[in-house]
Amino acid sequence: MIQDYEQYDATGLAQLIASGQVSAAEALATALAKIDAGEPKYNAIAVDMRARAKAQIERPVSGPFAGVPFLVKDIYQDIAGEISTMGAVPLRDRRASHTSIIVDRFMAAGLVIVGSTTTPELGLRATTETILHGATRNPWAVDRTPGGSSGGAAAAVAARYVPMAGASDGGGSIRIPAAYNGLFGLKPSRGRVPEGAHHGELWEGCVVSHALTRSVRDSASLLDAIAGPEIGGPFNIAPPARPYIQEVGADPGRCRIGFSTRSPVGGQVDPEMIDALHKSAKLLESLGHHVEEAEPAIDGNALARCYMSLYFGHVAAAVSHICKLTGRKEAEFHTDTRALALLGRALSAGDYVQMHGQWNDFTRALGKFHQSYDFFMTPVTAMGPSLIGELDTPKSQENLAKLMISVNAGKILLKSGIIDQLAGKSFERTPFTQLSNMSFTPSMSVPLAWSAANIPIGIQFVAKFGAEDQLIRLASQLEQAQPWITRQPM
Repeated sequence: MIQDYEQYDATGLAQLIASGQVSAAEALATALAKIDAGEPKYNAIAVDMRARAKAQIERPVSGPFAGVPFLVKDIYQDIAGEISTMGAVPLRDRRASHTSIIVDRFMAAGLVIVGSTTTPELGLRATTETILHGATRNPWAVDRTPGGSSGGAAAAVAARYVPMAGASDGGGSIRIPAAYNGLFGLKPSRGRVPEGAHHGELWEGCVVSHALTRSVRDSASLLDAIAGPEIGGPFNIAPPARPYIQEVGADPGRCRIGFSTRSPVGGQVDPEMIDALHKSAKLLESLGHHVEEAEPAIDGNALARCYMSLYFGHVAAAVSHICKLTGRKEAEFHTDTRALALLGRALSAGDYVQMHGQWNDFTRALGKFHQSYDFFMTPVTAMGPSLIGELDTPKSQENLAKLMISVNAGKILLKSGIIDQLAGKSFERTPFTQLSNMSFTPSMSVPLAWSAANIPIGIQFVAKFGAEDQLIRLASQLEQAQPWITRQPM
């Protein structure tokens, strides 16, 4: 067992192992003890892979994180032969047929994979509560969600099972859990990290994979290890000028930062979020940056509608594919998932293409904004994490949804204006993150504040396409000015 294990980030732990002060076996034993002690409270592990991890360290392990325990996310981060459920009952027994390229790169970096973390069904929600695995809980407030869809990853890192864990982000799924759990969460640009081998791009390029970390240097170093093109991949982004780890501690210069606390869909923003952002703005000004209120000229409600059409279409495709793959019935999915699939099947190809075409308006507007500002700063979320069960669909609405599904009333629902209604509800708590996904730009959640109830609050920074280096320089400066790594749940 490693004394003061909780104090080390992945880089620090790797240095201990490399120097011979501790062994990879000791690091693994410590991580497993933390998992065994924490799981009754937090429920962050989807699939236990400790036998694989023990076998892995019996062979020589090399790389920048050699011997460091790590968890992958139970969706799109597959390991051949291991269970991969995507949080869905129909996949509870499915064993992955291949290892994802990103996981190959995790292991090439020396990370020892001890298991996978929980995710909402098909990664669809900003809370991690499923029929299959139950509710995952936030270590900062166990009656609340850690967020989603990388909720299990965030809970595991916040609870100090491992110093960092694999994550992915299609609408905020790295940044939202990072914000709720006091972690650093960087979402890279489209194409920076491969999504292969069974996928070229996910959700029209919205989904990007990386990790949730405690330190900026871990995020930067891991990005160096996993970034880069894949053979036959559909998108080849320009490489960085130098390794991202060299940006840690580098001078970001005097940055121009535009900020907004206004919900883009017109909803309420918690006063604690607004206060946190204003305090962060003052911190940035004290560091010499130019900060003023400004936002890109984007119709937030139009963006929400376009995002929801993407959501519907991909849920319909995923449910159909899984049923064919497994021979399971659609009825095994959660009613909410089935209702989304119903709407996706009812949405015409023409409507889908038309809405996807509107993404160009958002990317152009954000690009114009970045001509004047290096970063767009917002709260990560409009509200703090919901209570466990708070966002459950009321029974009356669930019964109505079942009726609509039974009579295949998707087209009727679409004509009723359901897209606007669902967009408003879906974006109520988390209206700020989807812009970065739909514009393919890099963004990050930085843990710069805590609420009166001692729950973390994240601040989001969106940079221009390909500018992960700028984000890392700024994040590193903020980390030095207002350190967060020593803060942990009681």
